[in-house]
Amino acid sequence: MSLPVLVAVSLVVALTLICYMYGVNVWKKTIQQNFPPGPKPLPVIGNLHIMNLKRPYWTLLELSKIYGPVFCLQLGMKKMVVLTGYETVKEALVNHADEFAGRPKIPIFEEINKGYGVIFAHGENWKVMRRFTITTLRDFGMGKRNIEDKIIEECGFLIHHFESFNGNPLDTAVIMNASIANIIVSILLGNRYDYQDPKFLRLLSLINENIRLLGSPMVALYNIYPILGLVPGSHKTVKKNINELHNFIKSTFLKHLKQLDANDQRSFIDVFLVRQEEEKSNANSCFHEENLICVVRNLFAAGMETTSTTLRWGLLLMMKYPEIQEKVQKEIERVMGSSQPRIEHRRHMPYTDAVIHEMQRFANIVPMNLPHATTTDIHFKGYFLPKGTYIIPLLASVLRDQTQFEKPEQFDPRHFLDSAGNFAKKDAFMPFSAGRRICAGETLAKMELFLYFTSLLQKFTFCPPPGVTNLDLTPAVGLTTPPMPHLVCALPRS
Repeated sequence: MSLPVLVAVSLVVALTLICYMYGVNVWKKTIQQNFPPGPKPLPVIGNLHIMNLKRPYWTLLELSKIYGPVFCLQLGMKKMVVLTGYETVKEALVNHADEFAGRPKIPIFEEINKGYGVIFAHGENWKVMRRFTITTLRDFGMGKRNIEDKIIEECGFLIHHFESFNGNPLDTAVIMNASIANIIVSILLGNRYDYQDPKFLRLLSLINENIRLLGSPMVALYNIYPILGLVPGSHKTVKKNINELHNFIKSTFLKHLKQLDANDQRSFIDVFLVRQEEEKSNANSCFHEENLICVVRNLFAAGMETTSTTLRWGLLLMMKYPEIQEKVQKEIERVMGSSQPRIEHRRHMPYTDAVIHEMQRFANIVPMNLPHATTTDIHFKGYFLPKGTYIIPLLASVLRDQTQFEKPEQFDPRHFLDSAGNFAKKDAFMPFSAGRRICAGETLAKMELFLYFTSLLQKFTFCPPPGVTNLDLTPAVGLTTPPMPHLVCALPRS
């Protein structure tokens, strides 16, 4: 064995031993501090050997049956605490909202966001950007009539696209993303894109690829062992895509900067740039280029992916359960007739409202939630969680909590109906998470889901392509969980 190879082998062995001893010490220390129970970790890899890296929430759901609603897990050298079930997640995120409002520093997100933006931001920057984002979205009509009109207009373009297939099979993945993306684009940039615009399609492609890759095993391993950044893999593709998105957003807001009129602010970017100019003398201002790029990228991805994925699940479920689709259509006929669906119709449509809620619950599109971190030392459920503890509030365990939903593994709108057929609100309905980090676009998403779903079912009956008898409801792999690729036939209704 040559000297360089011998040195390298010796170094690896030494590092392994150091990691092992460190891991043992960490494990002993946390046990002594009354840390939650969990499977005993192995040297270096922790509990990695028992994890389903493609669908980790499946493993966590099984572990909760053994260790209870609060348990710990170690991936590599990193310890995390998993919270499962409605009561436990609610107590943490709602009753102890401030203590669980942090975000852990995850390598891939730290590299691409650097602590800026909204979703993975930290400390004061997060507070300022979240407050600004929610206020500005409201100012541009989130939850109001003018944004409702934009949604209806955009849904009209989508309906026209569906009609062009004349009932023949189509893949809804790209077009649904494009349509929903145009709603947030109209707020961020003040305009919409044609569905065939190559720049727009490239933008959607980059975002979709990143959301898929961010949930991949390779990125999970990179977050556990950042040294893997030295080798090729999905994490490299994510960073390359982010750079391209960064350049697109930067060139876009530079155009806004040239045309900026403080007295005529037409978009989210305009408002940010005006605020940036107002605070240019403040060296500690959060209103700078890096934050703008990151906030826009956050809103673009979050404002598109979750709603379009939920709608795709909805159409798939209507094909799977045609009797439910028929009941929705009858309620649409009774309440709306052929008139344009409006948000005001929702309170008169309990069954449709229940179906939409059940779509969100069953689709379970962010099963792991986004990770939280404790902002201070806290005693929780009889355990001691030090400041900075990595927290996984497992949304999959909330949306499928057997104590809250009678048949959690089944798609059944009766989960949101009382015995008289009225809509029944459920506190365990948390698809947008809860507490301080709840989705900033929840109001917009709810409006989009109702208007798109009712407009589409008013115009079409959805069914599988000829010869397709088995519709797979297994979720795909990704940071969110879309349905597996499938084709849809949109048959015009007379």
